[in-house]
This record gives sequence, C-alpha cells and structure tokens, in this order.
Amino acid sequence: MVTYLDGTTDTLQIAGSPNSPGVNTAIAAILAGYPLPNNPTGAYGARTYAAPSNVVTNADQFSVRIDQKLGAKRQLFGRFNYDNLTGPTTNPDQTLLDPTFGVTYVDRQRNGVVNYTSTVSPRFLWSTSVSFTRTTPSFVTPNHTDPALKFNDGLYEAYNSAAGSVMSAFGNLFQGQLNFAWTTPRHAVKWGAEARLNRDTTYFGISPNGEYDFGGGTVYSPVFIPSASGQHDIQAGQPLPDTLSSLLIGYPYAYTIAVAPPYASNGAHIGPAAINRNNVNAYVEDTWKINPQWTLDYGLRYEVYTPISERADRTSNFLNPFPPGGVAQEYSINPQPTYQTNWNGWGPRVHMDWNAPHAVHVQMGGAITVIPPNIWQDNLLTGAIPYVVYPRVNATQNGEISYGFQITPDELPPVYNTAGVNVLASGDPKKVPPNTVVDVNRYQQDLAALAPNHQLSLLSLAGIDPRFGNGYLQTWTLGLERAFGGLTADVAYVGTSAFRLPRMSYPNAYPGAGSGFARYTKFDTSGVVTGGFGFETVMTATSHSSYNALQTSLSGKVGHSGPSLQAGYTWGKSIDDVSGILGGTGSTGAVTLFSPQDPFDTQAERGPSSFDVTNAFTLSVAQDLHLEHLGLQSDRTRLLTKGWELLCISTITSGSPFTVYSGIQQTGAGTVGADRPDQVGTPDLSTAGNSRRPRDDYFGLGANNGSFFSIPIDIAGGTGPNSGRFGTLGRNTFRGPAYYDFDFALIKTTPIGHRESGLERADLQFRGEFFNLFNIVNMGLPANIIKGTGFGMISKTAGTSRQIQFSLKLIY
Repeated sequence: MVTYLDGTTDTLQIAGSPNSPGVNTAIAAILAGYPLPNNPTGAYGARTYAAPSNVVTNADQFSVRIDQKLGAKRQLFGRFNYDNLTGPTTNPDQTLLDPTFGVTYVDRQRNGVVNYTSTVSPRFLWSTSVSFTRTTPSFVTPNHTDPALKFNDGLYEAYNSAAGSVMSAFGNLFQGQLNFAWTTPRHAVKWGAEARLNRDTTYFGISPNGEYDFGGGTVYSPVFIPSASGQHDIQAGQPLPDTLSSLLIGYPYAYTIAVAPPYASNGAHIGPAAINRNNVNAYVEDTWKINPQWTLDYGLRYEVYTPISERADRTSNFLNPFPPGGVAQEYSINPQPTYQTNWNGWGPRVHMDWNAPHAVHVQMGGAITVIPPNIWQDNLLTGAIPYVVYPRVNATQNGEISYGFQITPDELPPVYNTAGVNVLASGDPKKVPPNTVVDVNRYQQDLAALAPNHQLSLLSLAGIDPRFGNGYLQTWTLGLERAFGGLTADVAYVGTSAFRLPRMSYPNAYPGAGSGFARYTKFDTSGVVTGGFGFETVMTATSHSSYNALQTSLSGKVGHSGPSLQAGYTWGKSIDDVSGILGGTGSTGAVTLFSPQDPFDTQAERGPSSFDVTNAFTLSVAQDLHLEHLGLQSDRTRLLTKGWELLCISTITSGSPFTVYSGIQQTGAGTVGADRPDQVGTPDLSTAGNSRRPRDDYFGLGANNGSFFSIPIDIAGGTGPNSGRFGTLGRNTFRGPAYYDFDFALIKTTPIGHRESGLERADLQFRGEFFNLFNIVNMGLPANIIKGTGFGMISKTAGTSRQIQFSLKLIY
C-alpha cells in the first residue's frame, strides 16, 4: 500500500499478478528471518518486534604480588594482574535475526610493575619503577560473509548492521619512572622524570561485508510494476514511490563497502595500523610550611608527546585541509610529519592552605594541565585510501544497483601520483616517498568504472590537521571546610576551562552539498558533480569547554553510636561546543550527533555538554544495628545478632540534555542528520511527578509533538534541494526526566575462630543487596528526530528495575 502526495492510496502489485516482477528471492529469505512484529508503539511502528535475547559476560581475574624488604633501607615491590573479559554482546537485538550477527566485546588485560625504593637518609629517598600494561579492547564480529541491509528512513530494524565491521585494538604501554624526595622542617621537595612508550596495533573497517542502503534517495525501477487501480503503474525507468517497493524488488539506493587492495589485509584484519607514540615528562614540586597557619604547594611539570606515527608508513593525510583561497587541496600518502610536535608542554600549579580562625580551613589554588591527543585518533591517518577504501555507489536512472552487486579487492584500481606513476606498484608502503600527492580525480574516475552506469561517487577522505596537538586544561578552586563535632562540612567553588580540544571539522561541508558549500568539489554548469574532493573529515584542535560548580558535602559520624554519613550536593554547569562523551545515567533513547549543524560555524553549537548534570544529590549512610545489645542474650543468640550493618546509597540527579533534530536536509550544505528546526511553541514536559498524562509522552501532544517546531524549508532565499536554512534552535536545549535511585544492603559479618593472639582467623560475610529498592521506573530520553518515528515519545527506560541478590563471602 502506497500513500501518494495528494493523499490517495493504491497497491503496487509486486507479486501476485501476471505482470508483476515478483519479490526478489534473496530479499524474501531475509524478510522471512525477521520475527513477527508484536510492539506497534516501538521504534519501527507496526513493524517493531520485541523479544528477549541472551547477553552473557564472562570475567576471569588473577593477581599476584611481592613486597620484600631488602635490609633496613631498601624495599622491592612487584605486582602482576591478569584480567580476561568476554562479553557482553553489544547489539543483542541483532542476534534475534541470526546469532552470528552479534558483536561481542572482548578484552585481555595484563599489567605488571616492579618498584624499587631506597631510603638514603631520614630526609632523602628515591624510587624507580618499570611497568607494562596491555589491553585488547575488540568488538568481535563472527560473520564475515553476509552484507548489511540498512534502512535510512527507519522502515525496519537493520539486517546484520555490523556487516563484519572490525574494531580491534591491541595496546602496549611501557613506562619507566624515577622519583626523588627530600624533606626539611619546612619543605617537602619532590622531583622526577618519566618516559612512556606506546606500541599499539589496530584494525579498523566499517562494513567490510558490504552494505546496501534502502531509502534516503530516489531509486528508478528497472522493471514494470502494475498497480491495483491501474492509475499508478510504474514503468521501467520511473522512480519508485517508497523504500518498501525498492526493497521488495531488490534495488537499493546505495552500496558501500570497506575494502582493501590485494597487497593489504582484508577481513578481520582490515585496516591494520602499527602505532608508535613516545612521551617524556619531568616535574618538580614543593610543599612549603610557611607557618602553622599557612602552607603553600607549588610545582611545575613539563611534557613532550611525539606525534602519532605508523611503523609501516601506512598513512595518508591532507597536505593542508584548509588551503588559502585559490589554492587547490591535495591529499598525500606517507605524510611526514603527520602533525607538528608541540613543545609548549608546561604545566604550573599552585595551592594554598590556610588554617583560619574559628576552626575554618580554607583552600585555594589553580593549575594548568596538558591534555595529549588520544592514541586512537590514529584511525584518521590510517583508515583511508589507499590502504582502506570506502567506495560508494548511488543509484541513478539507467544505473540501478541490484542486490548482490559488490566491489572486490581485485577490482580496486592502482594509485597514481600527479605525475602518473603507480606509487604502490611494489605493494610496499615504505617505498612510497614522503608526502606523495595522490591523483584523487584519476582514482575516483577509475572507481566509477566499477559502477553499473559508471556513475561518479566521490571518496570520503579523512585526516588530521598538521597544526593538531596538545590541549590544555585550566583549573581553579576555592573551598572552606569546618568540623562540627564528628561531622565535617565542606563547600567549594570549582572552575575549569579547556581549550585546543579535539573536534571533527568538515572543510568541504557534508554529503550532498551543493556548489555554494562544497568548495573543493567540481561541478558543471547544471550542478552535477564532475570531480574534485567529496566528504572530508579532519581532526582539529579547535574545541573549547568550561565547567563551574558549587560543591558541598557533609561527612562523618552522627553521635557516639549513630550512623556514618556522607552526603553531597553539586550545582554545576558544563558548557562546550561539542561533547565527545555521551550523556550519563538517563541518556538512553535519543540520538546524539557530534557534528555541528553548520559545518562552517561551530560557535552556534555552544551549549550544555551532553553529560551536563545541573543538580546532583548523593547520600550514603552506614549504620551498625547493634542488635546484640537488645535485651538479655545468650552467647549463641549473640552470635546471630552481632555484626549486622545497614547500608544505604541514594542518588538523585537532574535530567540529561538532548537536541531536537529535524531529520531532513535543510540547506545546500548537505547533511549528516544534524539539521535543527526553529522552536515555535513551549511544550509542557512530563515529569516523574506528573500523573495527569502518560510519562512516556514527554512533549505532551503525542502524534502532534512536532507542532512545537517549524522546519525552515521551502522559503525565499533558501538553499539546497529543500530551499531551506539552518534552524535557530540551539544544541542541547531540552533536558530529559530526572533520575532517582535508592540502593540498600543488609550485611552480617560473623567471625570464625581466633588465633592465639586473639585476632580472628576468618570472617563469614552475608550480604543481601537491593538495587533500586522501590522499583522506580526512570524514563530515558524521548525520540528527538521530528521526521523520525515517535517524535517526543519515550520508549526506553534508564537504569534497571529492582534487583535483589544474596551472597556469602569468606574473608581470611
């Protein structure tokens, strides 16, 4: 059944009619693998299914240590940790379609350290240590055969969404330290140096099995399809009216794949990168006790991080991702250096303690800390041509893509430089001269020859800005502390400002950008792409963030036999222009994008961080129940009543921020889904205490939730296929429901036997633990795409339901 623009409906007879083309047999087999729908209010409407799926996690841990005195002044310490983690399955919904579609998290962690300390004199000592840490976070995809079917309009749950995607990292960190300490009656001076060597290996490739995308663009039917009324017959070469019709006949809108040439590895080892990075740092600090009231801590740290490099020179990058006007953009193999070494690694700090009158303790201080680049950002240097290629073929009229079409490693064309030389004829990347410029246009034209109608699809290229480097964090604080009997109250202001933080930048706008925005793409007079560069992703150091908070706490013991108490309340605000960390508890259910609405204006993105929590209250109480003091009890009775303790941990936080997206391309800048609307009304948001209407309808108007917003398209002066502009709604302007959690534990510790010294030989501990004791249903975030399914409705919960567990532990 198809609903047309004029509101009429008709049935396309893809099967069951003498003139029907019939349902593609491969597609029919795939659809037969989907469970029957049973959740009409779910994310895919009447096509949504819900069913349980097993998620298993296995963890094995082992550790051993040695702590040995070597005479009166020397000591040797050693430790080795072993930790194997297998699970959980990160996409359990896919295992309902096929168990091999599941992606399992696997990590094998090893850590060893040896530390030697020598006390030269009562005032001087030194220590040295060497350590090794290995981690292997990997997302294992067992299926390396079946391609993915994805639906850009949310028609169905994706089929094999992983498509064999490879994300594996094998990290090795070698670390050596040398530290000295010297004390006098008024000074405690420390200094030292450290070296860190990263030697890592990664594998990375998205959808190496291949991916067919249905929806998101026009598909032209290669066959005749009759309609039930005869009024909407589709002739060969005419556009199909919806995604379902293109799915049933087996003609997607696009095909893409991560594929490597024959001289590079494919499959589970696609996109290999052997990463090196070195760090050397030194520090000196002094604690100066000026007098009994004043103490000054001050110090200086200096750090140097070498740029990330790849041991086999399998890297590529833009020579300059932001060339001046009139200068052509260039893409090179074996860029040297990948980015500049940052020698400005100074980190000063100062902190003052004042024992003020009336038992008030005042603390104030500030510091600058160096933030090095994340070691995993190497993927922007290694995950591109020519070592991993992401060709994309879009359907065109007379250039339809049939399901089953694929591009194989043997079909990839050679890579030529601008002088016409095949720079990888030997297959050895180390033989490629540094900064060899690739003839991108020639490579793209050669790839186009693989498409059904030789249609040109520009490559997506990635890189790192040569000016990329360290970020910096400024921190300042002022706090007051005072003791009241057995309790200590603390109130503090904490502020931070971070700059030169990493962000993704897009010099050539987004996919689908027109000639007024894609400045490095070539167009003909009619606006058709003829060459140049396509979608570009560049890591730059241009982001900024700030945090200001009032933090209060009260801790200690109430009375002689009262409970131990620790309470805290924080009022804070974190603001940035991009959040690389998703929101905290309660942030499930909404889409979070890291790309700006306007790729050339990041200032408009400034708003609450995705992890910002305005109000947070925590309370932890521990109380010895003293049941052994109730009445007269025999020794046997006291054995049962002694050692009981009650623990309570409560958490209440305000909701997580989220952004409302329009769900369509609004301008000629292309789109990655980050377009935002205008807000034209103020919704009455539901809360946990509002019983007048369903809590899951967060905006309050159900199917009309979108009426609070207006998508600025079809306007005078607009750009792009929808003649629109960017929306005025800001980033993270809404907040989800508050989060509540109350956990309790009842603990009984019973001593077992005593040594001759009177000490206990062992303790048997019983624990009854109650998580979310009151079974509060914490709501997640609402669907936040206006043109998506169920906009403004909450379909997921945050946290867990009530969970109760009992355990016995032997402590000896």
